[in-house]
Amino acid sequence: MRERPGGASARDGVLVVGSISADLTAFAGRLPAPGETILGDGFTLVLGGKGANQAIAASLAGAPARMVGCVGSDLFRGLVTDGLRDAGVDVSQVRRVPGPTGIAHIRVDESGENDIVVVPLANAALDEAQIDRAFAELAERSAVLLTQLEIPFAVTGHAIRRAHDAGMTVVLDPAPAHELDDAIWPLVDIVTPNETEAALLSGIRVADRGSAVEAGRWFLGKGAGAALITLAGAGAVLVDAGGVQDFPALPVDAVDTTAAGDAFAGYLAAGLAQGLARADAVRRASAAGALTVTKRGASPSLPASAEVDALLAAHG
Repeated sequence: MRERPGGASARDGVLVVGSISADLTAFAGRLPAPGETILGDGFTLVLGGKGANQAIAASLAGAPARMVGCVGSDLFRGLVTDGLRDAGVDVSQVRRVPGPTGIAHIRVDESGENDIVVVPLANAALDEAQIDRAFAELAERSAVLLTQLEIPFAVTGHAIRRAHDAGMTVVLDPAPAHELDDAIWPLVDIVTPNETEAALLSGIRVADRGSAVEAGRWFLGKGAGAALITLAGAGAVLVDAGGVQDFPALPVDAVDTTAAGDAFAGYLAAGLAQGLARADAVRRASAAGALTVTKRGASPSLPASAEVDALLAAHG
C-alpha cells in the first residue's frame, strides 16, 4: 500500500464502494435462443452485486472489509445485509433507500458460462455525500479502495479521487465496461479488466497474450499505474512500468463462472492491504478466482482463505 500522508501506516482494511444486489440465477443445459423457452435444472436466490461479492471475498481473504452502498426497502433487504454481516463485512456505511434492492438476473449453461442483466435500482441512489461520510469514518483504517462500475460513474470517480487524496491504493474493476473521464486514470493504481472489458475500453481486440499486453499498455498510456488483465483459462497478464509479468491459470473444472472476477478482485485488494508483494497478491487472487468457478452461485461460491492456500500449495 502507499504510505499515508504524515508517514503513518496503521491501515489494513479494504474499503469497497459498489453495488449490492439480489442474484436470481437459473441453470440450464444451454442458454435459450431469442424467443425460445427451455426447461432449467436449478435456481438460486442469494446475495450478489459486484461490490458485495468483492467485499465478502476481501473478508474471506482475511482483511477487514468495509462496504459502502445502498439497499432498498423491500423483502430482499434482509437477504443482502444479513449476508454481508454474516461474512464479517462492516455494513455501517450501507444505506437503506425507498424502493427495491438492486437485482441481477443470471443464466448459466452446463459449461459454466453465463450471461447477466443487472438492474441497479437502489444502487443508483449512492451519491457523493454518502461517499464523503464513509471516508470520514473509514478512510483512516483502510489501505485499499476497491470499486467497480455498477454504481453511478460520477460516484465511482468521486470515490477514486477521495481515496487517492487519502493516500490509499486504488484498485478499479472496470465492470461493466464504460468510458471514464480521462482525469480518473492517473489516480488508479491497478485496473483489473477481463479481456472483454479491456477490449471495450481500449478499442484493442484482446484475443491472446500479445493483444492483452497491448491493451495493458493502453491503460498505462492513460496514466494508470498498472493494468492486470485476466484471460479466463489463459491466466492473467500484469503490465506496469517495470514490464510484463505472466500468471498462469490454475487447472480446475468449471461449473459456473459467476463471481470469479469478484473473487479475484477482492483477494487482490485484501492481499495488497495485508502488505503482500503485488505478484504474491495476484497469485492468491488467481487461485481464489479459480476455486470460485468450481461451485454454483455468486457469493456462496467465494472461497475461504484456507481453500485458496491449499490450492496454491498443491500447485507449488
